[in-house]
Amino acid sequence: MKIFFHTLGCKVNQYETQEMRENAVKNGYTLTENEDEADIFVINSCTVTSESDRKTRQCVRHFKSAHPNCVTVLTGCMPQSFPEMAEKLSEADIILGNKNNKMLVPSLNDFFVSHNRILHLNQHEKGEDFHSSGITDFEERTRAIVKIEDGCDRFCSYCIIPKARGRVRSRDIDSIKQEVLNLTENGYTEIVLVGINLSAYGKGTDLTLADAIFAVAENEKVKRIRLGSLEPDHLTDELIGKMAKCEKLCPQFHISLQSGCDKILKKMNRHYTASEYEHLCSVLREKFDSATLTTDIMVGFPDETDEDFEETRKFTEKIGFEKIHIFPYSRRSGTPADKMDGQIEKSVKSERVCALSKTAEKIRERFFEEQKDKILSVLVEGKQKDSLLFGYTANYTPVKFDGEAEIGSIADIKITSSEKDFCIGTKM
Repeated sequence: MKIFFHTLGCKVNQYETQEMRENAVKNGYTLTENEDEADIFVINSCTVTSESDRKTRQCVRHFKSAHPNCVTVLTGCMPQSFPEMAEKLSEADIILGNKNNKMLVPSLNDFFVSHNRILHLNQHEKGEDFHSSGITDFEERTRAIVKIEDGCDRFCSYCIIPKARGRVRSRDIDSIKQEVLNLTENGYTEIVLVGINLSAYGKGTDLTLADAIFAVAENEKVKRIRLGSLEPDHLTDELIGKMAKCEKLCPQFHISLQSGCDKILKKMNRHYTASEYEHLCSVLREKFDSATLTTDIMVGFPDETDEDFEETRKFTEKIGFEKIHIFPYSRRSGTPADKMDGQIEKSVKSERVCALSKTAEKIRERFFEEQKDKILSVLVEGKQKDSLLFGYTANYTPVKFDGEAEIGSIADIKITSSEKDFCIGTKM
C-alpha cells in the first residue's frame, strides 16, 4: 500500500508528518510523492484561521474526488479543534486529531479489515505529557526539524491554538539528544528546534530553552542550531545571556510582534508592551553579532484605527526587521476576537497590508545592500534554474552564488551584490 502525505501549516505539522511517514514505513507501508500512485492520502491539517479550514476541506474533497477508491485520512489541528466540522466531512474515511495521529497505522489496518469509518478525536487534557515517537530523517532537506515543545498557555484573543494543541509541555533532554544523534548519523549538520510556544520550553520544570540548546550543541556533528518562531514574553535578559554562550546558535530570531500599538496588543491579550518588545530586540542585537530579527504582524484587528496602524508601521521602521510576515486579521470562530465590535473592512485590511509591505521591502533591501563585500558562511541548499547555487547564512540571509559546493555543506561566500529577495556572491 502506497501513502501520499499532504501537509498544511507550520513546522510542527511538518515534523509530525515526518513522524507519521517513518512510522508507516516501519509497519510495511510505502511512501509516494506521486498522487496517481497512492492508495492512501493523509492530510495533516492546520486550523489557525478560517481560511486554513477551507483549504483543509478543499484538499480532502479534491483527493477523494480524484481518487474515489483510495482511503482518505484527515488528521492534525482542524479535527482536533472542530471535531463536529471534521465528522461532517464525509469524504474522510479516517479522522484523527493531532493527539491521536500516532493511531494512523492501527487505524489504517482496522479500516482495511472492517471498511467502516474510523474516528479518534480525544481532547487534550491539562497535565498531559509531551509525546513524540521521534524521527531519523527529514526527507531531502538540508536541515532537520526537531520538535521539543507542544501546546500554548497564552490565550491570545484571536487564537484557537490552545484548543488545538493543549497546554505547554516539554520534551525531556535525553530524548532530544537521542533524536539529534539519529539525525546527525544521517548527515544533518543543522538542527532547527521548534514548538507551538517554543520559548515556553521547560515551563513548570527547572529547564529552560537554553538547556535544550546546549543539549543539542553537545553533539559534535551539529554545526548550527536554529530556533523556530518565538514568543517575546518568555525571553528574559537572563535567558538570552545563557543562549548567547552557545557558539552554534544561529543569530536569527523570529519573534512574533503582531502589533506595535499598545492598545491593540492589550485587545489581543498579548503579554508585553511595544517598549518591552523593543528592549528585547536591543538585548538580542547586543548579545549576538550580526543578529537578524524577523516577525509576524497582523493588521486590521478589531478597532484598529488608522492612527493605531501607523503606530505599528513606524515601530517596524524603528526596530528595522530584516523580514516581516504580514497578514490581515481573519475572524476565527471560538475566539473572543470573533465577537468583538469594530471589525475592519476587508478593503482597509488590504490597504494596510500593502502599506506595511512597502515599508518592510525597503528595510529588507537596505539590509541586503549592507551585506556587500562581506564574507558569509552559507549552508548550501541546492541549485537554481540559473545554475547558481543557493543557501542561507547563519542569520538566514538568502544567498545565490557561483562556484562548486556540495549540497548540505557550508561554504564561505563573498557577497558582490544584491537583488530584491537575496544577495549574490562568489565562493571563496
